Amino acid sequence: MNPVRAICENKIVAVIRAEEPREALEKARVMREAGIKVFEITVEKGCMLPALGEIKALGDTVVMAGGVITAMCAQEAVENGAQLIVSPVFQSGLAKYCLGNKIAHIATVSTPNEAYNAWKARIPIIKIFPAKPMGRIEYIEDMLRPMPFLNLMPSGGISLEDFKDYLDAGAVAVGMGRCLYKNASLEEIKERARYVLQTLNCGA
Repeated sequence: MNPVRAICENKIVAVIRAEEPREALEKARVMREAGIKVFEITVEKGCMLPALGEIKALGDTVVMAGGVITAMCAQEAVENGAQLIVSPVFQSGLAKYCLGNKIAHIATVSTPNEAYNAWKARIPIIKIFPAKPMGRIEYIEDMLRPMPFLNLMPSGGISLEDFKDYLDAGAVAVGMGRCLYKNASLEEIKERARYVLQTLNCGA
């Protein structure tokens, strides 16, 4: 499964931050049962790397390693099963490394200038973070108005109530984190994931 195409087709990226691999796997498992197929697992802590392969083994999933800044970390993530690298910044060295090694890569930016530079560096999808403090839906609209060729994926502060508005504004996908699992049991996480997909499909 081409990871970039999968993001654009599925629209929802579940961003999971956990303290240890088992926690991430349990959250991803119930979301996958609900129908979510694309996951970003933050791996700033090296102990989280094994979660990538475990979640990939759930089947019919795209697993992205988030929080990657260096080429070494990118290589370790790929060796552990990551199909795409997500950097919390736009780092030209990492972009060149991923491009040269044919590793799918998403860079994170905040400003239009950063987004344009990431696009010039052939980043296929550009993550806008943090979307809520930067201006929410209006910020995405304002950025796309002069640069409609950008493939933007807002993340950060997106809620169950407004995620669809970002897609309607032109985002190719949205990153959804704590709204899917904060203060929730595994069954509640599954229900939230189902709600998201039902809302998405109702508007299709």
